[in-house]
Amino acid sequence: MAIVTLTTDFGLHDYYVPVIKGAMLHQQPDLNIVDISHNIKSHDIVQAAFVLRNTWHYFPDGTVHVVSVNNFGGEKRRFLVFQQDNHYFVGPDNGIFSLIFDTPPQYVYGISFDGLNFQHVRDCVAEAVGRIVRNEPLAEMGTFVEDMVQRITLQPVISKNQIRGAIIYVDNYENCVLNINKTLFERVGKNRPFNLYFKRHEPIKGLSQHYNDVPIGEILCLFNSDFLEIAVNMGKASELLGLKVEDTVQIDFEE
Repeated sequence: MAIVTLTTDFGLHDYYVPVIKGAMLHQQPDLNIVDISHNIKSHDIVQAAFVLRNTWHYFPDGTVHVVSVNNFGGEKRRFLVFQQDNHYFVGPDNGIFSLIFDTPPQYVYGISFDGLNFQHVRDCVAEAVGRIVRNEPLAEMGTFVEDMVQRITLQPVISKNQIRGAIIYVDNYENCVLNINKTLFERVGKNRPFNLYFKRHEPIKGLSQHYNDVPIGEILCLFNSDFLEIAVNMGKASELLGLKVEDTVQIDFEE
């Protein structure tokens, strides 16, 4: 039974999610469809990319990952189909895949569709998934794409004793995820003491291993899903600290 994941900004109040599932099942009745999230903010490909980037590799080889967020945000009305690390991906050509993968896929095929309606997305996705599951060659599904849309991401700026980064995601608990991963932090920090500065708050001076390493209501930072995050034990960091996506942070390491 083929596994298909769904990541969308459709929400759960409307009929869009069951309709797109029904269309896929009409193509291939024995699919195992797994919802990753339908609560992506409308048109927010950065949030969608973060969620899928941290999810897809936990699924078995051969899984088909469908992402449907800001479908008409690119200049070209087309969905992309490609294989990467033994997984298949279907989604709009709006730059989202450049946010998910550090290394771009080598062979990408574009499926063009007419119109700006949900029904065109529905039919495009359902047909692509059905053909992938039936092991049809990807090259037969669309035209070869050399100019996949690229999206520039916020990248940390580093020096010998400093990392300047930004908040890239706020989760359901309002923990603030930074664009600073553990590998970068350890490479620059070299186990040195540090101060993590954000807005006008007192700096965080050390890493925690768990949220409850500090008293309830206290601020901490820790690595979760490989990225550094600012949190409040049993609290909402974003609301309490006035933090939002794209706010900058600075880590100074002792010389």
